[in-house]
Parts: sequence; structure tokens; C-alpha cells
Amino acid sequence: MAGAEIELVGLEQRELRLRNALGLVADGYDFILIDCPPSLSLLTLNGLCAVQGVIIPMQCEYFALEGLTDLVNTIKRVHAALNHDLQLIGLLRVMFDPRMTLQQQVSDQLESHFGDKVFRTIIPRNVRPGRGPQPRRAGRCVRPQREGCAGLCLVRGRSDRTGQIDAGDLTR
Repeated sequence: MAGAEIELVGLEQRELRLRNALGLVADGYDFILIDCPPSLSLLTLNGLCAVQGVIIPMQCEYFALEGLTDLVNTIKRVHAALNHDLQLIGLLRVMFDPRMTLQQQVSDQLESHFGDKVFRTIIPRNVRPGRGPQPRRAGRCVRPQREGCAGLCLVRGRSDRTGQIDAGDLTR
């Protein structure tokens, strides 16, 4: 990614390169998900200029909360200057451990400040998805009935032939 960033620096309309490229193929898709780096870089700016909405995955920790302020301000600036279609769709709490009081407090702060922009779905902390991809299984869950995998499937929007989300049972 560092190479892409370096190449973009010298180009004209560098912040619109991704939007222009996607414009050529966007009609062939219902949704296009773009996973941007967590830094506010030229690659992230390209992503923000190319999309209509942003879902922010949010760890319920105070350092992440500080970074969220910068990201929301950047989204507002991009909306005003470069992409009038850009909107904050919502915040998704990820790697959440309800046993940790600090995470509960940050989650409460998110809900009080952002209201209905905070998704009710919470992706719990789970070590299994983070153990690394297995050969020929990258991006898939080995045990889809587990909470972490079910949440990841829900976020990815993986659906069966009927269009229903195949996220396993999210209730206990």
C-alpha cells in the first residue's frame, strides 16, 4: 500500500482516482465495500471520495474514541469539499468484551453521542477469526455458528440463495 500511496502523490486529481475507476464497473454491483487503512492517508481519502456511505468499525477503547473524532471531522470535510454524497451510515462496535467496564463505558458514550448511528449488532472479541487464514479458507469462518464468525458473516452481508443473511444464530 505504501507503493500505491507514493504513486498517487504526483498524479492530478489523485483523490478521485478510485472513484473514477469504480465508475467504470459500479453498475455491475449492488454493493461495493471498500476497506480503508485506519490511518487518514491519501488511500483513505480516495476511499472517502469514492463512496456514498461509511461504516466505521469501532473498538470500544479510549484511544479509538480519540481517533474517531478526527475521522468524523475528516468525513465532514470530504463531504463539504469533494463528495457531497458521503454520509456516515453508522458505527459498528467490534472486538467487544462486555466483561470489561471500560469498553462498556466507551460503548455508552458512543450511544449517547451518536444515537441511532450506532449499530445494535456488536461483534464480540473472539480469538479464532484472528488466528490467521487457513489455506483455501481465507475470509471464511470455520465454525459459522460461533458468535465471532456469525458477526463477521453479518457484516460481510454473506447471504444464501434467498438473500437472507447467513450469520448463524446470533441469539443465545
